[in-house]
Amino acid sequence: MKFSAGKRKSRDQEQEDYTVTLSDLNDDVLERILSWLPTSCYFRMTSVCKRWKSTQTSRTFKLACSQVPSRDPWFFMIPNHSTSSSFLYDSTENSWKNLLHRPDLTPVASSGGLLCFRCSVSGDFLLRNPLTGSSLNLPCQDSKDDNKTLQAVAMRTLTPFSYKLVTISGDIPNLCFKFYESSSCSWSKEFELVKKNNDEYNDDDETVYFLSKTGNVVVASNTLQRSPLKQYSSVITVKDNVETVYFLSSHGTIIACDLNKRCFTQLPKLLPPFLEYSIDLVECNGTMYVIILSEFYESASLRIWKLENMNWVHVGMLPPAMSHELYGRKSDINCVGGGGNKILVCFNGNLPEVCYRYFVYDLVGEEWSELPRCFSDGEAVEFVSALSFQPRVEATV
Repeated sequence: MKFSAGKRKSRDQEQEDYTVTLSDLNDDVLERILSWLPTSCYFRMTSVCKRWKSTQTSRTFKLACSQVPSRDPWFFMIPNHSTSSSFLYDSTENSWKNLLHRPDLTPVASSGGLLCFRCSVSGDFLLRNPLTGSSLNLPCQDSKDDNKTLQAVAMRTLTPFSYKLVTISGDIPNLCFKFYESSSCSWSKEFELVKKNNDEYNDDDETVYFLSKTGNVVVASNTLQRSPLKQYSSVITVKDNVETVYFLSSHGTIIACDLNKRCFTQLPKLLPPFLEYSIDLVECNGTMYVIILSEFYESASLRIWKLENMNWVHVGMLPPAMSHELYGRKSDINCVGGGGNKILVCFNGNLPEVCYRYFVYDLVGEEWSELPRCFSDGEAVEFVSALSFQPRVEATV
């Protein structure tokens, strides 16, 4: 029996017959594929063709993006001068990006793909997706006493499309809190926070030492002065359905507010009060971490701690070869958690060539890496505030 050679196909020809291009995919499958691209690609792919550009307004594409479990964090950085520019660090592409920023807005919290700002004039909040520009002006609900001091602002994501904003006001020991939930588009009433009976908080606590913005060590009369851009710095954690907000008091101690039981306590101190230090709080994977830069025995040390059963557990430290050069520089640290297991630490002080540096610590790999330095007009940028967010185009307010 003979067969005509012209009726047989080679293996390469058979493979060609089964080749599928992106143009052959239906919209749902194409959008699922595109949703897994790094977010930076999103802004470039919209100029590829009309079909890809349509993802900007596609609800199914945004739904596909929301099903991506996590994205590498971006860091929103505020420089130490009044300006309309801020900076974004893209950890996927390892690059810096400029972003226009209103000088009257102070960044106070972040969660998921959203940032929260507070207007220095009106006291209102502005929630915004820095990538898409989607924003919502949120008037601050009047409290019973308008003179109450705002102590902390914290934010957390409830679902891919909903969030919760918490504010804590008053002066210790008279604290209260309220919250805004996007699902109801309303503020809660104000709740009082009661001091735990076993809390040994004392208004006449020991003297506090802190680093001023000029880099000088100052002895305060039991008052910790912070940069206006960091004065509401706080974190919120959820464990066993219990919400806890942590913030630094004016005494430099850490206050833990249990929103479920409506009570608060002062956490034990990490260092003796006579040691010079700069301190900041971050949240990673539902755990609160404390980062401390201290000077002792003619050397500088940066260490990370977490709280377990009211005891501090050492988690990691910057290698001495890196931290020792900070000795005597009067450096301040500005830290933020991001991406689930990463902590960003920014140093700033009186010597830019040494102190304007940014490190990331991987809690899982227990490794430090240094970010490329950020320059503006040929000079290194000093950052005094940072927020971490996931670059999610689907996040809306």
